[in-house]
Order: sequence, then structure tokens, then C-alpha cells
Amino acid sequence: MYNAQKDLRANYLICIRRHQKGKGRIECWIWGCINPRIEVLEPKPNKCIQSSLFFDTDMIPKYFFFTKGVGKHKEQLQSFELALRDAGIQMCNLVAVSSIVPPGCELLTREKGLKLIQPGEITFVVIARNATNEPHRLVASSVGVAIPSGKNQYGYLSEHHSNGQTDETAGDYAEDLAATMLATTMGIQFDPETAWDERKQLFKTTGLIIKTANITQSASGDKNGLWTTTVAAAVFVPAENKKPKE
Repeated sequence: MYNAQKDLRANYLICIRRHQKGKGRIECWIWGCINPRIEVLEPKPNKCIQSSLFFDTDMIPKYFFFTKGVGKHKEQLQSFELALRDAGIQMCNLVAVSSIVPPGCELLTREKGLKLIQPGEITFVVIARNATNEPHRLVASSVGVAIPSGKNQYGYLSEHHSNGQTDETAGDYAEDLAATMLATTMGIQFDPETAWDERKQLFKTTGLIIKTANITQSASGDKNGLWTTTVAAAVFVPAENKKPKE
């Protein structure tokens, strides 16, 4: 007579052994789909499986870097691809995320950061993108960052895309956005109507915000009507990718 519970228990134990031998998390997920009713099993869930499936700290990046690029082509999608190539991140599977810099996440140079990503890798980015096929139209993409002085506090990233703004104007706007978001979470009192340069000095004199910066790419629309795309991005590097030696 077929004993379903015995068969489920056998699958459970086999899966634990496979995981302990290092044959991957995918098999654990398959096991979970085949046998979702864990409560019918007598053995307690394996702590190694639990920690790898539900408490994966590798998802918190340790480093990030800025990059930017511009591309021109008769097809809009192809111009975006060329902009990513110019930025050096075209070989990654990019996933856009929201705007938090994890505590202790280190800002690297573009050169060092590009050495840490691999072709085909799932890469999380905060990305700003803009495009036009109108001749001579000025477009810009910018990402700003504000990093707190406290090692256990998180920072902010902001994306901004605009028409008719120069690098400096668009960059200051994005940097202002990030710094203002961080300042409001830290209780810093300021007048939002004052100029950005004044508020930038105020934020730094408090000692609570240690760094603000931006990465900006602007371009004028191609005179012959080709699609012109600009991108600016903050690229997160996973913890498992080790920092290159100096």
C-alpha cells in the first residue's frame, strides 16, 4: 500500500542531504513546491535551509559606483543599448530599484566598480534615463546621492531626468533631492526655499551628512533626427563580489 507521508519524508531528507553537499538552493525551492505542507513531517526544518532561503544577507550590497553614457541610433531601443555600452553596463541584466544606500555601503570609482560585475549578472541599479529624436533638444539624466556620517544609518539616491537643463543644473537638482530626503529623515531643520548651495553648506555643518554628489549625462538631440538617449546610474555590487585590490 502506498504511504504518502513516508514518501514525503523521504523527499524531505534527500533534499536536506543534497543541500548539505552544496548542490544548490534551487533544489530546496523545488522541494518546497512539491511539498508545501511541511507540518505533516516529523523532522524539524533544517536551519541551514531556512537561513539560506529566508535570511540571505548577500542581497545587501557592500559597494556601489556611478556611471553614465549616451547613445544615438535611428531606433530608440538601440540608442538605449548604445548608451548602456557607453556606461559599461550593457552586459548585465539590470533591475531598477528604489533609492536607499545601505549602511556602510562604500562608493567606488567607476573603474573599480566595473571590475566587480560579470556578464549576465542580475545587477540592481538606480537609473535615470531620457531620450529624444528632436534635433538639438537638450536632454539630461542624473542620479544624486546623500550619505550620512553615521555608520549604522542609510543614505539616499535620487534619479532625475529633464529637458533643457545643463549638466550642472540637472546634477544640482538630483543632488538636492537626495540630500533633502536624507535631511528630513534625520530631523535637520532648513528652509526649502533657500538656494541649494546654502542648504548644502547647512547640511554639512550639522555633521550628520558627510557627502553629497551626483552623476549626470546630458546631450543635444541629433541634428538628423536620430534617437539620442542619456543614462546615469548608481550600480550596486553584491556582497559576494569582492572588492578589487588597490
